[in-house]
Amino acid sequence: MPSRKAPTARQRRLGAEMRKMRERTGLSLTEAAAMLGADRTTVSNIESGRFGVSAARVRTWAGHYGCSDPAYVDALSGMATERINGWWEDYRGELTSGALDLAELEYHAAGFRSVEIMHMPGLLQTEEYARAVFTETVPPPSPARQRRQLSHRLKRRDVLDRADQPRCTFLIHEAALRMTYGGSDVARSQLDHLLKQSDRDNVTIRVIPFAAGGFPHASSSAHYVYGPVPQLDTVQTDTATGPRFLDAETSLENWRVALDRTEERSLAPESSRDFIRTIALQV
Repeated sequence: MPSRKAPTARQRRLGAEMRKMRERTGLSLTEAAAMLGADRTTVSNIESGRFGVSAARVRTWAGHYGCSDPAYVDALSGMATERINGWWEDYRGELTSGALDLAELEYHAAGFRSVEIMHMPGLLQTEEYARAVFTETVPPPSPARQRRQLSHRLKRRDVLDRADQPRCTFLIHEAALRMTYGGSDVARSQLDHLLKQSDRDNVTIRVIPFAAGGFPHASSSAHYVYGPVPQLDTVQTDTATGPRFLDAETSLENWRVALDRTEERSLAPESSRDFIRTIALQV
C-alpha cells in the first residue's frame, strides 16, 4: 500500500477518527493489528493519514471496535470513498497547505458559522476588498503570488452556489464593517456586497455592534465548519503562520458555546441589514 506524499487535513482527519475508535476500545496498536489481521505499521499509517483506507475497511474496523453509531460510520465511509482532485489542487506548491486544506474543508461542509472581528468573511469578500487585504501582508507578496492568492480567495466563494447549498451564518463585528480597506469606494462596495449576499436563502448575516460589549474569544476570528455528523465538525482559526484546525471534542464544544453566546449578543438579521446600510452611508 503506497504512502501519500502529503495527506490533506481531511485525509489526516479520517485517520485520526480511526485512531479515536481504536482508543475508545482500549486497544493498543499491536492488539488492534492482531485483531484486524493487519500489521502494526499498516494500522499506524492509516491512522496518521499516510495510507488511504477503503470504505469496506472502515466498516469492518468499526465493527471490530464495537462502534454503535451508524451515522458516524457512514460519514467516515463516505470520506474513505472520496477520490476528488479538487480545484484547490491547482494551487499546490504555490499557496500554503493550510489555504488548500481550508478550501477542501469548505467544499465538503454541510454548513458554516463564523465570527469575524477585523475583516469581512473570506467567502463574502469582493475582489477589490480581498486585493486590498492581501496588499497589507508583511512581507508583501509578489504580484504573481498576489494574483494566485486572489484567484484562490474568489474561487472559494463558489461553495455558496453549490447545488446542496450550505447553510451559513456570519457574525461580523462592527470593527470589520468600519475598516476601510482599499479606501472609501472599495469599502462602500464591500458593504453593498454584504447586503446583496444577505438576500441569499442560505446566508444569514448578523452584526456584533460595539454596544454589545464583550463576548467570548473577542480577539480572534473563527470559522466553524459543520460536517455530516457533529463528531466531524471542525473549527478553523487564524494565526500569524496560517490557519489552524481544531477538532478535539472539547474544542468543538467550547466553540459551539462561544458562538452561541456571541450570536445572542448580535443584532437580528434585519436590524443588521439596517446597521450595514447606515455605515455604508458614513463611509
